Amino acid sequence: MDPTQELGRDDLERLQLEKLREVLEPVLETNAFYREKLNEAGVSEAGDLQIMDDYRALPFTTKDELSLDQSVCPPYGSNLTFPLDRYQRIHQTSGTTGDPLRWLDTGESWQWMGRCWEAVYEAAGVEVTDRVYFAFSFGLFIGFWSAVEGAGRIGSMVIPGGGAGSEQRIKAMLSHEATVLVCTPTYALHLAEVAAAEGLDIRTSSVRITIHAGEPGASLPGTRARIEEAWGATCFDHAGATEVGAWGFECQAHSGMHLNEAEYIAEVLDPETGQPAEDGELVISNLGRVGMPVVRYRTGDLVKLDPTECECGRTFVRLDGGVKGRMDDVLIIRGVNVYPSVIENAVRNIPEIGEFAVDVWPRGELDDLEVRIEVNAPDVNASVDRVSAELRHALGIRVGVRAVPENALPRFELKARRVTDHRKQS
Repeated sequence: MDPTQELGRDDLERLQLEKLREVLEPVLETNAFYREKLNEAGVSEAGDLQIMDDYRALPFTTKDELSLDQSVCPPYGSNLTFPLDRYQRIHQTSGTTGDPLRWLDTGESWQWMGRCWEAVYEAAGVEVTDRVYFAFSFGLFIGFWSAVEGAGRIGSMVIPGGGAGSEQRIKAMLSHEATVLVCTPTYALHLAEVAAAEGLDIRTSSVRITIHAGEPGASLPGTRARIEEAWGATCFDHAGATEVGAWGFECQAHSGMHLNEAEYIAEVLDPETGQPAEDGELVISNLGRVGMPVVRYRTGDLVKLDPTECECGRTFVRLDGGVKGRMDDVLIIRGVNVYPSVIENAVRNIPEIGEFAVDVWPRGELDDLEVRIEVNAPDVNASVDRVSAELRHALGIRVGVRAVPENALPRFELKARRVTDHRKQS
């Protein structure tokens, strides 16, 4: 384990501030976006940030602000610390919430991104002898591109699965005797579904670790249990974002998600007041992505701090259950906040339910929540009743549940889009 992961809080904060000043020194000289933003806040040089309270006085950065900047200064905006010819990598956000953001990395920033993923692997127990299979398409979405870089830093064998179908990917994993699978949790379950249909044995294969990102699923007990049962492997969650990097990882104690505080400064704040909270929005700054940084970035991720010590020995703060969901994904149904992750966990707790989809319908003054499910059991009605009861218990409201034929619902390789809010379309 890297010794910085065991630092006391005072030493860790000193390290964070030192790294932040190193990032901001060139940024304040040449990055038009942050130079103006920080100058207006009274910060003209990196040395102005001496204590953590100085950092906490800095203004927030929002996705809308970055998106507007890229619209005004196309195509990449003014959040660039170096001339364009210094940048080597182009990625963009998935566009699930608003227009995609384009993001650039220099060679140095990309190496830093790889270091962040290296921490993810080390916490999960991935070693140089492992063969890591990447089941994603390698498009513009950053997905697991930086995960490939991190695997190279570990020294593990990299097996790319871009351009292949699901059955081909399973056969490739079996043929190459892959020991680690990296993909979204939804896609891990879909691969298991395809393997079962084709009679391919993945449970007794050489895969021993699965690492997931892109959705909250791998931290949900129901989803985690289903992945581990299908693959006969240990499931690990990870969190990150295109504009932020790989900020979180799960250790082998499986007691929440650690924030990688050696490479990020993170806060959990009340979304309304901006004040520190145990349960709120994650606000984060990266400490090595000099070419296109974010400072006090409002991620939109809803999280809950776990103040207890982790048995792994790391002093980095942890999030109870990883990312609960996104602020813009919360559904308000009859005055109740409904998180899609809670729906997923409830459905995944019932083994005979395959894929599912969620619809919100406007019904006069009272909106209706409906969950469509694929059932693999003789008594479909009994399964529907069971899901209804599970959702009623989890959410505290009545939910309509309807069975649909198997394979009637879409499958997803990257981020699943299971929720359709028909109120926004009317």
